[in-house]
Amino acid sequence: MNALDYVKQFNGFLWNDFLMYVLLAVGIFYTIYLGFPQIRHFGLMFKYAFGPAFKRRKKRDKHAKQDEAHKVNSFQALATAVAAQVGTGNIGGVATAIATGGVGAIFWMWVSSLLGMGTIFSEATLAQKYREVKDDGVSGGPAYYISKGLKCHPLAVFFALAIILALGCVGNMVQANSISIAIVNSLGTGPDTMAYLPYLIGVALALLVGVVIMGGQKRITAIAELVVPFMALIYILGSLVVLFLYIGDVPHMFQSVVSEAFSTKAAAGGAAGTVMKYAIRYGVARGLFSNEAGMGSTPHAHAMAHVKDPAIQGFVAMAGVFVDTILICSSTAFVIMLTGAYQGTDLKSVAITQEAFNRAFGSGGVTFLAIALFFFAFTTIMGWYMFGEMNVRYLFGKYGVLPFRLIVCGCIFCGCIFAADLVWELADTFNGLMAIPNLIAIVCLAPQVRKMYTHFLQRRRSGEL
Repeated sequence: MNALDYVKQFNGFLWNDFLMYVLLAVGIFYTIYLGFPQIRHFGLMFKYAFGPAFKRRKKRDKHAKQDEAHKVNSFQALATAVAAQVGTGNIGGVATAIATGGVGAIFWMWVSSLLGMGTIFSEATLAQKYREVKDDGVSGGPAYYISKGLKCHPLAVFFALAIILALGCVGNMVQANSISIAIVNSLGTGPDTMAYLPYLIGVALALLVGVVIMGGQKRITAIAELVVPFMALIYILGSLVVLFLYIGDVPHMFQSVVSEAFSTKAAAGGAAGTVMKYAIRYGVARGLFSNEAGMGSTPHAHAMAHVKDPAIQGFVAMAGVFVDTILICSSTAFVIMLTGAYQGTDLKSVAITQEAFNRAFGSGGVTFLAIALFFFAFTTIMGWYMFGEMNVRYLFGKYGVLPFRLIVCGCIFCGCIFAADLVWELADTFNGLMAIPNLIAIVCLAPQVRKMYTHFLQRRRSGEL
């Protein structure tokens, strides 16, 4: 066995035999422990998440306006979190879940996302409580609530190192590679052009990312606030057009999703187990891995928001899970299922989704998906960079920021010009390793989360909020 085989074997145990069940268990725990907040207060998610985007700006004096300009509201924080959540997995990961686990996997994806809302509520609330506000920006996230709340500095350092490698370096190489492949495939140029095109894409993308991240938190959140709603809306509308084109098949599609989710028939292809077993396995995995609940990534974005109560941002974070999984992942799933692109082919991952849009819209559909993939991956790079920067600040202070920015730009260029399977596998490894200390922290700090949640409800009842 070579190094790649060992890493694959380790990832198989880490994710399939351990983390998937732990993430699901934590979601169930918080859902029950907090009394099903994602159901009881469903409307609050959208009120707090999208209210700031439509709120009229009141007239303020000059100094108040300058102070307000440096603050990130809850919607901007949500847009940054969704930018990181919505990536290539929403396109390729959903296709893999359907192809491997059947259409019933989508039902269990929805269930796991509902449970994940409880987990992500705890992460965002803790991130708000233990954040640090400085002149050059806000820092927060698991490293801060592990060190301050759990009082375990070594575990916080472990998390910070893992997320810097997982997202800032290795993860952004993976996203950049996806952008490069999507552009090259959509252009369909000749062999000579193919040879140097990834290098051009790498230089252009590295420069573009560099311009954005050099502007710091405010520029990243401003771009996320502008791009994320646009990209999500366009992608969802494109999927709704497919639903309209195949409107007669929609009832059967939903019937198949529910029936296969609970099917006790033997799995096809000689696989051991029932259809339901594989539907749960891949549906739960897709939901958890896509919305990142419990992974420790999105709390960094939610720490930046200036809100009246920490629990408010917890509800905003739950809305992010809804947008990522219930809306965007479901949009991908509906297009794939209605067009039948997952049946009778050897296609995998993103190629399945490309085939689905090709069947619906022809070559224009492939171009549409390539553009969507670019925006999904690019905004993920922005979000992941910011999360990495916060942990660089935690470990090295402001002096580590510039070197980290240069390293990220270099990783993006490298990701465009080559695709090493080992790099992709290492991204999964570090993602898993960073989740472990975060899960330990949010479980141990659960009494604090419930105390903040209860205090929030009391403030609402008294009319204070």
